[in-house]
Amino acid sequence: MNCPFCNYPDSRVIDSRDVNDGVRRRRQCLSCSSRFTTYERLQPVNLFVIKKDRRREEFNKDKLLTGIRKACEKRPLPTGTVDKLADDIEAELDSQGKAEIPSRVIGDMVMERLKNLDYIAYIRFASVYRDFADITALKHEIDTLVSAPSHPTSQLSLLPDEDIGGMAKKRQKVRR
Repeated sequence: MNCPFCNYPDSRVIDSRDVNDGVRRRRQCLSCSSRFTTYERLQPVNLFVIKKDRRREEFNKDKLLTGIRKACEKRPLPTGTVDKLADDIEAELDSQGKAEIPSRVIGDMVMERLKNLDYIAYIRFASVYRDFADITALKHEIDTLVSAPSHPTSQLSLLPDEDIGGMAKKRQKVRR
């Protein structure tokens, strides 16, 4: 780092502190003894998303957030949950260290997290992401969720408990 006062190419660090997304360093020039501050942060490597039609597009967290927010709209989720979900996905993508990633992988990551977070948001996202051709495919996805062995206790049920019990009895009658 060149001194901003005398342009000498060397300085020593007097103090370092973590700030938001980087490090703040207080420096002193080894030539003129002037003090100045620098802010350093990691510059993320550009991640490109390979779309279904083979186009490449730079990863955009805002697009990810928009899709998740639409799916979670009017759902009883704690404040900050959607942002945390997007941050987690972005961090996982960064940790993979790849320059390109298929959009399918990102979609699957969102689906898995929404499935554990909120079934309705999951179905909303799946209906767009998987582009269900007809109501039968959507019904099959809902049936898979309803018949899952254990439901996370933090979620609202897809159906009232009495409806689930009634459906189980009907299935037993049909099987006999």
